[in-house]
Amino acid sequence: MPELPEVETYVRDLAPLLRGRQVSAASITWSRIIAIPDAENFVAQIAGQRFVEFGRRGKYMLLGLESGMTLIVHLRMTGHLITVAGDAPIDSHTHVVMRLDDGQKLIFQDSRKFGRLWLVTDPTPVLAHLGPEPFAAAFNPDYLATRLHGRSAPIKALLLDQRLVAGVGNIYADEALFRAGIHPLRPAGSLDAAEAAALHAAVQVVLTLGIAKAGSSLGGSSLQNYSRPGGAPGGFQEEFAVFRRTGQPCPQCGAPITRIVVAQRGTHFCSYCQPRPAPPS
Repeated sequence: MPELPEVETYVRDLAPLLRGRQVSAASITWSRIIAIPDAENFVAQIAGQRFVEFGRRGKYMLLGLESGMTLIVHLRMTGHLITVAGDAPIDSHTHVVMRLDDGQKLIFQDSRKFGRLWLVTDPTPVLAHLGPEPFAAAFNPDYLATRLHGRSAPIKALLLDQRLVAGVGNIYADEALFRAGIHPLRPAGSLDAAEAAALHAAVQVVLTLGIAKAGSSLGGSSLQNYSRPGGAPGGFQEEFAVFRRTGQPCPQCGAPITRIVVAQRGTHFCSYCQPRPAPPS
């Protein structure tokens, strides 16, 4: 969290606020939040930069600058990139402040300090490990079937692997597996071509719905929960079929939703709609 729909919402919401805005000065209170370059050079290089392009790769925000450099932002679990008034107080969870030429401030908050920022001339090395985008032509049923072939790892674990497909995380993996009727512990290589095609379609459907609903907000404090840059929550949590619905009735069959742990992540599924095949005798 945040995953692809939340990051896509961030980019879309920030674009009209930042397009054409110039950074007049910056300050950093926790240097490790800056991955590249070092904090001192980040402050020097970001000053005078103007935001002109806005994109996303997987869970990374890509803020293109007039100079040709790119500000890459990964929110990780609890990061927030927001604009605030120029006289807004700075709290202990705010680690980067960029003053803008319209008097506003662009700030990066992160209560758990897992998020990272990069300021680079070429984003390729930072993003080189990512697999195809879920809506790209390269991510198709044949690709998925080929990448799953012979793999013994649970399918849920592979869906979380950003090298397989970029942007899918815990929420949307659970929801996609439910739509495809696939148990999260199924060995990935046991899926046949039809099941791989169903999973491919389900991934695209749940991500499309997640984007349409502006992502998922899961409750908790505002500093630890996803919200849009303006502070509004996402809405996809109202559409969850299985995620965080342990013990509640399955929307298809009424059986209680089960929770297990896969790849160190809480995993939710319907044991009736997503049966686990018996091991071969």
